[in-house]
Amino acid sequence: MRSRFALPRLDFANGVGSTDDKKSQIKNLVVGLVMGYAITCIVFLGYSMLITYTEMSESSLPLVVGITTVLSVLVAGFDAARGAAARGWLWGMWAGFLYVVIMAIILMTALNTFIIDGRTITVIALALAGGAIGGMMGINAKKPGTR
Repeated sequence: MRSRFALPRLDFANGVGSTDDKKSQIKNLVVGLVMGYAITCIVFLGYSMLITYTEMSESSLPLVVGITTVLSVLVAGFDAARGAAARGWLWGMWAGFLYVVIMAIILMTALNTFIIDGRTITVIALALAGGAIGGMMGINAKKPGTR
């Protein structure tokens, strides 16, 4: 009995599921993550400059982190799923998941600690949901080379 969420059979005779397709999709995922992190760096740099050179307090930091995370994984999920043949939401969720894992590794390296609390769970949920939504938008976007 096949699971409801089982992967479809790949048609190797027509090139679907070939190594080149996989490499291309992995490349799209990496490009999406790079774009997502570029957005994160730009927003965080701008926010840090606002805090440093104005009277703005750090009280809005959780809101900025949440909005930046969603925006970044939306873009990452969009780019990751744009060239996919199917399941854009899944490619987007992968982008969101990898975004959070990479961010956790960076934080553990910088702070020598990592705590999973309510805020961390919220950021993970936002990243997965944002990536899935971005993936849905990306797979339905006009693909390069199409009319």
